[in-house]
Amino acid sequence: MISLDGKRAIVTGGGAGIGRATAQVLAELGARVVIADIDTDGGERTAKDTAGTFVRCDVSRREDCEAVVHTAQEQFGGVDVLFNNAGIIRRSTVCEINEDDWDLVMAVNIRSVMLMSRLVIPGMAARGGGSIINTGSGWGIRGGGRAVSYCASKGAVVNMTRAMAIDHGPDNIRVNCVCPGDTATGMLAEEARQLGESSDAFYADAADRPLGRIGQPRDIAQTVAFLASDASAFLSGAIIPVDGAGTA
Repeated sequence: MISLDGKRAIVTGGGAGIGRATAQVLAELGARVVIADIDTDGGERTAKDTAGTFVRCDVSRREDCEAVVHTAQEQFGGVDVLFNNAGIIRRSTVCEINEDDWDLVMAVNIRSVMLMSRLVIPGMAARGGGSIINTGSGWGIRGGGRAVSYCASKGAVVNMTRAMAIDHGPDNIRVNCVCPGDTATGMLAEEARQLGESSDAFYADAADRPLGRIGQPRDIAQTVAFLASDASAFLSGAIIPVDGAGTA
């Protein structure tokens, strides 16, 4: 049985997709949630649905991340769970991508993990521990075509997770990484658009995995909830594919 009663959580990218589903599951299990997103409309909808608090945030900006953590501290008294989920994708080869898009992907997908984590870790350590969950990707474990910046960024997130678990384990801070496969979110539809493919054909191809379907946001959210809970008290440094055996 998983309970998050009394836990205080931050979810980045909480306005839609996996972030929204995770905020909902965490709230259902008793957590109080701060939702961070650059999308004001989406973030406010999630906050309303979860009785949580929304803070507009560009996760690549230190000042915005500080505002999110300050809100959690002021309203809830601290942070027990951080879900570093915000991310973007630009489908291109290393020859096709421009430098601005490369830098943007790295800022949103990697720098945000560093910024948010270093803001919450001192408080977690002072209170006896906490749980940080990072969103990687199946393409953080193996490569993928025309996604060089995304693969690079998610590979970095995977190994950052291991390094953080080593560094902060002595403070009872657990750091784990979920690696979703193709999941029915706006990002998946955006990939089809970037590649000039029909969404129906793109989704059908994405479902070609042993479980025979693409993921749903709640599939990943439930794994995050387990990692956030005391049911996973001895689990840290883990890289967990949630992908219907796609990477297998």
